[in-house]
Amino acid sequence: MKLITENLEKVFRTELVETVALNGVSIEVNDGEFVAIMGPSGCGKSTLLNILGLLDNPTSGKYQIDGVEVAHLKEKERTHYRRGKIGFVFQSFNLIEEMTVEENIALPLTYMKYSAGERKRLVDEVMMRLNIAHRAKHFPNQLSGGQQQRVAIARAVVTKPGLILADEPTGNLDSKNGRDVMNTLSELNKQGTTVVMVTHSHKDALYANRIINLFDGLVVDSLEDRM
Repeated sequence: MKLITENLEKVFRTELVETVALNGVSIEVNDGEFVAIMGPSGCGKSTLLNILGLLDNPTSGKYQIDGVEVAHLKEKERTHYRRGKIGFVFQSFNLIEEMTVEENIALPLTYMKYSAGERKRLVDEVMMRLNIAHRAKHFPNQLSGGQQQRVAIARAVVTKPGLILADEPTGNLDSKNGRDVMNTLSELNKQGTTVVMVTHSHKDALYANRIINLFDGLVVDSLEDRM
């Protein structure tokens, strides 16, 4: 997926305060690219990711996905557009404790009304790919943090989306599990999936082709990875 934003602004207003989270952000993410977004807390990284993932609309500006303008879709239209096309990976794994690994992974397919046979085929395929098939019948509280994040990634990619958005995906993991998760995202990117990741970790950012730095809601630079 190719993403282009032009002069994105996002303002949060209460009766007393107006907070400018994004202040004219223009970026381009090419199809198949792995981009890391970095910057201090409160600089607008997660706000930008939410807009890129169609979880929220900007206050003003333009946003195109593969040439389609999506900046100001209504909520129902955003939900319909992102379903099956965009996968999300968060710092907190957001797994449903009462569901097994395979049931958690199958959730997006259930919402999209895949047949039982097709759900099983796709879930089995992604569990094998991410080396968690042996945990299929386990519940989240029976897994390590790294295994839970792999389940969350499996759920994000089971519909074969063109775009993965990851918000601090290693934030709750130790260094070994963090490396495993980053290697998984890197492998998915090499297979053609566009990845946009928000991170504080310079080590994690080195997996990306390019680093975009935000400060006070503005892009301050965009650096090609020199590794």
